[in-house]
Amino acid sequence: MTIALQAGEPGHRVSDTYRWTQLLIGIVCMVMIANLQYGWTFFVPDIQQKFGWDRAAIQWAFTLFVLFETWLVPIEGWFVDQYGPRLVIIFGGLLCGAGWLINGYARSLNALYLGQVVAGIGAGAVYGTCVANALKWFPDRRGLAAGLTAAGFGAGSALTVAPIQSMIAESGYQTAFVDFGIGQAIVICIMALFLFAPKPGQVPAPAVTRTNVQSRRDYAPGEVLRQPIFWLMYAMFVAVGAGGLMITANLRPIAVDLQIDKIDVTLLGLTMTTVTFAATLDRILNGFTRPFFGWVSDRIGREQTMFIAFGLEGLGIFLLYLWGSDPIWFVLLSGCVFFAWGEIYSLFPATCTDTFGAKFAATNAGLLYTAKGTAALLVPLANYLQEAAHSWDGVFLIAAGANIAASLLAIIVLKPWRRRVVARAQVQAQATHGIRGVPAE
Repeated sequence: MTIALQAGEPGHRVSDTYRWTQLLIGIVCMVMIANLQYGWTFFVPDIQQKFGWDRAAIQWAFTLFVLFETWLVPIEGWFVDQYGPRLVIIFGGLLCGAGWLINGYARSLNALYLGQVVAGIGAGAVYGTCVANALKWFPDRRGLAAGLTAAGFGAGSALTVAPIQSMIAESGYQTAFVDFGIGQAIVICIMALFLFAPKPGQVPAPAVTRTNVQSRRDYAPGEVLRQPIFWLMYAMFVAVGAGGLMITANLRPIAVDLQIDKIDVTLLGLTMTTVTFAATLDRILNGFTRPFFGWVSDRIGREQTMFIAFGLEGLGIFLLYLWGSDPIWFVLLSGCVFFAWGEIYSLFPATCTDTFGAKFAATNAGLLYTAKGTAALLVPLANYLQEAAHSWDGVFLIAAGANIAASLLAIIVLKPWRRRVVARAQVQAQATHGIRGVPAE
């Protein structure tokens, strides 16, 4: 039995079954860290009620989580590129559990912030490693592989929406932090033992098509940071990511402010409160969108897919501004926003690796992923804007406009620019090696 139990021999192509098993292990790890981000919204009202802290102050804990989840990924990615994924994921799993344990016993804002910092470092180690490993194992299906892996993070919390809320209601939010934190950490550490990085020759060559151009040159991280096109992708990531993060962190508070959080909604024969229905549907769609749009991007191109998805999110947020006070529309439109938002976690890593090569995929994709942390800085600002205006209208309109702008940049600027960058790298490689084309490492 060789599947997922040994790394195989270099120079020999492994079976697709082996590759898919590696992908599945990464997905399980991603499912285990999903609650750290997507379950947070359920804890906020109870933390505020218990201690009386300002909501914006509490949400700084969420921002710190995202900052440390993202901004350290390039460093963690370097360790992955050098030493493989297992130790990094075990390290991350232990920190994820420790972070929620600290949250469970926190009695001050500073302690809560510390717990979120620790959990953020752990989540980033797991997230960055699993996505990068998927990109390396599937150079022929990069969008789909990154999407399926990221789907574990987007949809992984869907099954625990009701259990977490139930435990918070029956035993208190502290118990929910402790029990879920320990359980998730144990599973991550066990899964890490069976995860490997591909060796040279074990995977197919990058797929080069008319719709998706892929570089045969591997850019070192320092080179990537000197590429202006990297910073365009970074700015687009921030613009799109901010709106989704704002709604992720404030889904329940928004419903509370609109006075619809406890109203029952019936759709497709199912009846739940507005918040529970919206949260469950959002997690499912947020997970489904990642492999779906990743698969679409493998066929029609990354930039065309960005144009469609970012435009859809902008429209969804604008309609949420118009009709969000209706419980049914709140459920449907928040689902639309998450469906059109989650794909950034498959499209941007795939686009980054297509542009800059696979050898340093963990580090380079990690550098781009820090844009999520930058976007998270805007979450408390959204809360301050809401408190000043006593309305979410301005926040919705700004977020909608940012998404529309990003969708236009994708098709008008990024698409032709990226083709020129890849073509120029190919010409330089031909001049250096004196051959037609340079095999990928």
